[in-house]
Amino acid sequence: MRMKVHVLQHIHCETLGIIADALKSKGITPHYIRSFAGEEIPRDMTDAAGLIIMGGPMGVYEQDIYPYLREELQLIDIALRQGTPILGVCLGSQLLAAALGAKVKKNTAKEIGWYPITLTDAAIRDTLWKGVEASFAGFHWHGDIFDLPQGAVSLAASALTPCQAYRYGTNAYGFLFHMEVTREQIVAMADTFREELQNEGIDSHVMVAQASAHLSSLQQIATTVYERWAGLLTASRDQAGS
Repeated sequence: MRMKVHVLQHIHCETLGIIADALKSKGITPHYIRSFAGEEIPRDMTDAAGLIIMGGPMGVYEQDIYPYLREELQLIDIALRQGTPILGVCLGSQLLAAALGAKVKKNTAKEIGWYPITLTDAAIRDTLWKGVEASFAGFHWHGDIFDLPQGAVSLAASALTPCQAYRYGTNAYGFLFHMEVTREQIVAMADTFREELQNEGIDSHVMVAQASAHLSSLQQIATTVYERWAGLLTASRDQAGS
């Protein structure tokens, strides 16, 4: 029987990307829950082995506008208390941080495009990140940042953002930058958020063209990291069955 993981999706263009390949390699089936389209948020994690929270243009602090974010935070809290493997991407990392008690706020500037990521010393010993090169170009699209949650371990930073990746416990991870993207996703995001790019003075054609230099190496890193995260799901299943 194939394992299932819940995937909270907040906008049509921000899908699993190559995370889907990592899940498939471990025999795991993603179950999308399209929060933005009004699909019901699960009340528990009884029928899923893990939880993935994807990105989106809304802010954690906009729960009055997007009330489903409250339900998502409740589901994240349940997964945390049960020790269920969690992966938060961009907005997902912010929601996970908020569920852990950290403050999420607007940064002094938006970080959109290709900027260097530097791993911390702790990442060298981390289950997901060990063996990954210490510095690489990551793809970014965020205006909000968060404090490192109490009890969490910082794994990566950029020049503008002190906390780009973190781990809480042994199997809950938040990544603010995007490793999951394909070229098609970058094009779709540039089209969806065209007005935002114009307001920030960013040339979408240049940003997409830069993928030719950076995307292949980023996806190699992402494949390693995401397959290792998917391995946490199978390890949890094996432990439960022993």
